[in-house]
Amino acid sequence: MAKAKRHQGTSKRIGVTGTGRLTRGRQHGGHLKVKKRPKRKRSLRARVAVHPADEERLRRLLPGG
Repeated sequence: MAKAKRHQGTSKRIGVTGTGRLTRGRQHGGHLKVKKRPKRKRSLRARVAVHPADEERLRRLLPGG
């Protein structure tokens, strides 16, 4: 049987917390930062939990999933 490989794009974007929850970055924080207010840019830096409806699908793409 072939070695199971993880999805490289998913492993770069999705993190796993110590308790096993999946986290992701926020959208809209990549560019055009001059017109965004500092408070909004700070909130875009934070990691947020993945929605439970998407967790099972994303776990299959991660190593050991």
